[in-house]
Amino acid sequence: MKARDQYKKLINFIARVVLISLETLIFAYIWYEFYSRNINNENIFYRRGNWAVIGIYILILFFFTKNFGGYKIGYLRISDICLSQLLAIFCANVVVYIEICAILKDYVNPNPVFLLTVLEIVVIFPWVYISRWLFTRLFPPRRLLVVYDERSPKYIIEKINERPDKYHVCEAVNVSKGRERVLQKIHEYEAVVLCDIKANIRNDLLKYCFEHSIRTYVTPKLSDIIITGAEGIYLFDSPLLLSRNQGLTADQLLVKRLMDIVISAVLLVIMFPFMLIVAFLIKIYDHGPVFYYQDRLTRDGKVFRMIKFRSMRMDSEKDGAMVAKKHDDRVTPIGRFLRRIHFDELPQIINVFKGDMSFVGPRPERPEIAELYSAKIPEFGFRLKVKAGLTGYAQVYGRYNTTPYYKLKLDLTYIENYSVFMDIKIIFGTFKVLFQKENTEGFDENKISPDDRVDEVKKVEW
Repeated sequence: MKARDQYKKLINFIARVVLISLETLIFAYIWYEFYSRNINNENIFYRRGNWAVIGIYILILFFFTKNFGGYKIGYLRISDICLSQLLAIFCANVVVYIEICAILKDYVNPNPVFLLTVLEIVVIFPWVYISRWLFTRLFPPRRLLVVYDERSPKYIIEKINERPDKYHVCEAVNVSKGRERVLQKIHEYEAVVLCDIKANIRNDLLKYCFEHSIRTYVTPKLSDIIITGAEGIYLFDSPLLLSRNQGLTADQLLVKRLMDIVISAVLLVIMFPFMLIVAFLIKIYDHGPVFYYQDRLTRDGKVFRMIKFRSMRMDSEKDGAMVAKKHDDRVTPIGRFLRRIHFDELPQIINVFKGDMSFVGPRPERPEIAELYSAKIPEFGFRLKVKAGLTGYAQVYGRYNTTPYYKLKLDLTYIENYSVFMDIKIIFGTFKVLFQKENTEGFDENKISPDDRVDEVKKVEW
């Protein structure tokens, strides 16, 4: 397995080159056959201009495909790769149509661009299936050992086993078995997962695996995530890591606010007709209020009134605040449809425009729910270092029913590694999430909580 791992990136690179080459040929055919003839060919630069247009298209397509994850052949599921590729070619072809209109200084027939899209889809699906078939044959699921401490590994094992095409958790061993026993087990498998282990034990195992070139996956602690955002200081002969712990800087806040105003204003104009239709459907179903208002928390614990389309019965919280559960019977038929396509969140664009929320940030929690979470996870308030968001890192890389502990880790990763480019990447990722059913599911009460403790763990000296 180790020898073959060296060729993973090479195979992925070759697969990319094949796909890009095919897409280049298709676009070149469309361009030369339908559009380039409308350019004045007396210009001595016209041939280079054609090459430039083709080159720009490939750059645009590569940008969208890369950001939607369409090249992650050995990483994502087949359905996810296909969805990423479809979103990428749709966005790229819309942009290139606008580019062609600008070049020709007129509105042009869009039918060739539709043909381009169809031909690319015809090429993409066989490419995805052949590439995945090759990967699964060359790189079978990796056999894993999970090493854990006091916290139960059931949750992380459950998540890993959702990808049987990539991983197979064969065994879990507790550190209470002692160092020699754990090291012996590590050598029996292709990789090891260090799951919420005390820092001194984890560091020892991590250094051992590094020394012996053993692939290691680590579930990061909150302090690890904070350190990832630290800045290196090299004023002395010993490097320092500076963690400012202040959230976003003044210039980042300014750029982020300007982006929020522009994006929310454009979306309000585009989505207004759809919002009217949704409001009408909610009203005629049970004649109740169209909107639902909730107190939510944003930056520094400030409370604001968040607006949503009502998706539950009018008496859904007569017994107090509760998080939505999987197959929640309080959700109306209209609400279930709205939640599936995320249209119940549309009125929050108004909150973004007003400045209550940001377009990207940790999802806002209700004060009473946040208080319950904080009782179990004292660090839960770390999420309030930045303004709450309509979408966020946890929504793109997690799920709706991801536990609060792991959502905190995802949100903290966003805060500590923030950049404008990250916001843009999350926005693109959100379009992909809209088409994934598992991201709309509520909490399943039968799922294992990451806070479950292992019974009767024997304490040993490491």
